[in-house]
Amino acid sequence: MAGEALLEDRGIRLVRADNPGPKTLTGTNTWIVAGAQGAWVVDPGPDLEEHLDAVAAAVSDAGGLLGVALTHRHEDHAAGVAGLLRRTGPAPLASRTGWVPEGAPAGTTALAVAEGDVAGPFSVYETPGHAADHVVFRAGDALFAGDTVLGTGSVLLVPHAGALAGYLAALERLRALDLAVLLPGHGPVVDDPAAKLDEYLAHRRDRERRLVAALDAGLRGADELLDRVWDDAPGILRLAAAVTLRTHLDKLADEDRLPDGVELQDFGGFDGL
Repeated sequence: MAGEALLEDRGIRLVRADNPGPKTLTGTNTWIVAGAQGAWVVDPGPDLEEHLDAVAAAVSDAGGLLGVALTHRHEDHAAGVAGLLRRTGPAPLASRTGWVPEGAPAGTTALAVAEGDVAGPFSVYETPGHAADHVVFRAGDALFAGDTVLGTGSVLLVPHAGALAGYLAALERLRALDLAVLLPGHGPVVDDPAAKLDEYLAHRRDRERRLVAALDAGLRGADELLDRVWDDAPGILRLAAAVTLRTHLDKLADEDRLPDGVELQDFGGFDGL
């Protein structure tokens, strides 16, 4: 298959966690990136024994662990960090916040990364939106996207300062890169990154256009805005749609484009997946 060939040619291996669901799709993707001296792991995934055993085995096959790169700290990506390091031994842990989890073995080192930094084989890009601490990692023409872009469907955006504006700006920066493959946190390998990023940008802009039209028509309640603008969201994803709606409303407010009287639901502290 095309996706498998893209991975093999770049020394990349996928180990998918058995945690499928409406937000995680077929499960969380953990990526092993092999080099001459060993491997880096992108997003160890959930704290599931069988999954972490499989990741540790893949790392051993690649010559041992050189480091871990974490796109963000949501549990479906990060809960397995300590368990993996207990299996492999300590290693540098690269994340936006320089986090080391409780239970990580002695000798685990924190590497706080930001836009333009280099961590192991990766260049780092900040991609707020799904999480305030979200980053993505580029190795050559491959992009490890976490939950900035999924293999199928769109992502949940979580309210934080400048969430949607920052997300759109990040997508534009990624679109300008010369990429051959996009490796998402959930779903299949993307073998046409430019088309996928164009799709994501068009989707967000269409949501905003429809939201502005609904507000112009006099709608002000969260439920009626969701019914009009997120009418394609299944019931099980209603909360995720409501949280994402708030990021769109916040962007309009920041731009002085939000009418008076709009219901702004409070999702303070919401983490989500």
